[in-house]
Order: sequence, then C-alpha cells, then structure tokens
Amino acid sequence: MSAELANWAGNLRFRARRVHRPTTLDEVRAVVAGADHIRALGTRHSFSDIADTAADLVSLEDMPPVTTVDARNATVTVAGGVRYAGLARELHAAGFALPNMASLPHISVAGSCATGTHGSGVRNTILAGSVRSLELVTAGGELVTVRRDDPDFAGVPVNLGALGVVTSLTLGVEPAYEVSTTVYLDLPVRAGLDHFRELMSDAHSVCLFTDWGAPVFNQVWVMARTDDPQPKSPGREWFSASPATRDLHPVSTQPAAACTGQRGVPGPWHTRLPHFRPEFTPSSGEELQSEYAVPAGHAVAALEALGEIAGVIHPVLQICEVRTVAADEFWLSPAYGTDVVTIHFTWIPDADPVRRTIRAVEASLEPFRARPHWAKLTEMPPERIRELFPRLADFRALARRYDPGGKFRNDFTDRYLGPATRRGGHGDGGSR
Repeated sequence: MSAELANWAGNLRFRARRVHRPTTLDEVRAVVAGADHIRALGTRHSFSDIADTAADLVSLEDMPPVTTVDARNATVTVAGGVRYAGLARELHAAGFALPNMASLPHISVAGSCATGTHGSGVRNTILAGSVRSLELVTAGGELVTVRRDDPDFAGVPVNLGALGVVTSLTLGVEPAYEVSTTVYLDLPVRAGLDHFRELMSDAHSVCLFTDWGAPVFNQVWVMARTDDPQPKSPGREWFSASPATRDLHPVSTQPAAACTGQRGVPGPWHTRLPHFRPEFTPSSGEELQSEYAVPAGHAVAALEALGEIAGVIHPVLQICEVRTVAADEFWLSPAYGTDVVTIHFTWIPDADPVRRTIRAVEASLEPFRARPHWAKLTEMPPERIRELFPRLADFRALARRYDPGGKFRNDFTDRYLGPATRRGGHGDGGSR
C-alpha cells in the first residue's frame, strides 16, 4: 500500500513505501518478520520524525481494541493501538482509574509510553510509570513479554520504537475517583515563582499557562481529587489569581467547547485530567510543539531565564505550559533519576521563525540540562542530547540485543542513539 500520510500537525509527511494494517497478532508477527526495515506508526501526534522511514510502517489501529481489567491484581491489559480515551471509558466503567493522563486523550497507549509522554503533578510519573509488563514483536517475529521484575525492564517502556512493535501493555490501576478543575486567571509570574513548589504541589495536577506577552501566567489549571483530605474549594483567590467565571481554552482565541469541564464542578477522572475532549480536534490543531524537562531544583531559574527572552518567544507562540513530573527509573525518560518541571511550547505553524526561536529557547535552557521531548521539535545537537541521558549507552546495547540487524532503526534513532552497522544497509534505505 502506498503511504500518503502526514502527522497530525502537517509538518511531517511520512516517506514510507508501504503501510501495513494487520488485524491479528499473527499478522503483526508475519509483517515484522517479512520486512527488511520497519517502524511502528501510532496516532501520528509526534512532531519529530521519530516514526518516519523510507521503508515500511506498521499501524495497529485496525487491531481489536482489547481492554481486559484484572480487578484482583488491580491491572488492565490493553492492546497497543488503543487510545487513552477508549481505555479510560472502559476502565471507568469497570470502577477503576489511571493515576494520571496527558493533555490529549487522543494518543495511543503504546506510543505515549514509548516517547516518555506525561501529564502533571509532583507525585505523578510519566504515563509509562503505570506499566507492569508489555508484549512486543521483535525483529524475527517473536512475541516477547517483558515484566517489571526483569533485569532490563527500566530500558523497555520508553523505547523510541527501537526494540520492536509493542502489541499490548499491562498497566497498574486504582479505584475510580472524581476530579474538579478550577481555572485561575492572571497569576503574576513573580508570585508564581516565589511560591513555585507550594503552588505546584497544591493539588493532584497543576498546570501553568503563559503566552510570555506579559509577566503573568494567563491561566492556571488546578485539578483536585475530591478524595483528597484537603480538597481545594473553588471560588476563592489563589496565590493572588482569581477564578475564571466561564470555561476557557488554554489558547484564548480557541473555543472552550473542545476542553474538559471546569469551574470546580466534579467529574470522573478521565473527563477532567486531560485538557481536551476526545471528540474534538485536540489543542489548536494548527501548530508546532517543543518541550523541555528541567530538573525541579532548576525550574525557577530556568523560567526566569526564559522571561529574559520573552520578547523573542511571544511573537511566534500560541501558549506555553509548565507542568511537574515525578522522578522515575526509565533510561530514556525525561524524568530519569530526578523530579522535573516540563516547559512546553505550542508555536504557530511557521517552521523557519519557530526553529530560530527554539534555538534561542534552548540556548537559555542549556545551563539547566534541559532534556527535550523525544516526540517534539528540537534544534539541540544530537551529541548534547546523548549527554543528557546517562543510560543511553545501556539502551543502545539493549537495542542491539533486541534488534541486532537494525530492522527497527531509522534516521531518528541513528541521530540520537548513534549509527550502527546493519544487515542490508541503511534502515531508511539510504534516502538521507
């Protein structure tokens, strides 16, 4: 099948010669075993070329959307192509919940975990933190199960697609709960930074938004679990910010109908933790994105440094979001070994000025060892990125063990993991 595919934002057109859409696990195994080079294609929400290849792509979207809840062990096993929106509905109906969700419920479980995607909250890890085990099809078509007690488990959930095609994951779950979201307006940046740790720890999930056009966080989304022993009472002033009196979109020019419920009205966890409803186009729809994870101890200084170039950022920015993520053990995670604060930029869809601005942002963040998000845009030199992930060499060795012939490699993995000798030449067909 000829591939005429673009990613969600339209900034990347996939070069694949074929896109396989298997409907059974046996078909996945046969497709992988029969390919010279292949990459897994998720929901195409990445802005980087992480899934791009001039060889073959395999999509799991036509696989059965299996979701199996194990109440006794408090886990759910889900097919890799299932999106978080579908998983959440099934899980909630069974009386269970995930500890956190990303801004977008539109993204696949396997792709989100593979790229280190996250939500927010000082006690919440990346989405892959819920993984208890996973199954993947390796280069020869073998089905391999990797469990949390396996020696190399920490190298597997955040895998950049370099180990194989993840066909299912088992996640830890907890009893269902409710969340109330209150949006506060015009928090002075200085007040936010002076009380940063206290502010970001004030609820299950706290997200700050600014367009860097003025020294304020335009919006603060405070998502409080109703079973918290000290739930936030909506309606009062909060760190000198005032509660919104109507529902809002983080990008003020966009309609709030696309967003999840606000104004302190409690609702099921999966209808509050994401910013956007699954039935609407996520975010603004026409945009570019970059994101950086800064060690939590450097967060205030990093935000102050960005404030010094606000005049450069603002003209090409739609919105910037600041979130927190708890430390984890995953070798290629943005939060490997340390709590982090993530600084996310939603840019206008104009590549040249955006890339110039990304370079300015990265120069400002360079002293703070900011790790870029694998699925978003960066201008950072690959050798610098390799320095920021201390277990990257271990991951390279793991990838060689799972995929000795380089079947799953592409330009992206060559760039950031380093090139490798592969059977049959370059995994992207030598097209670059």
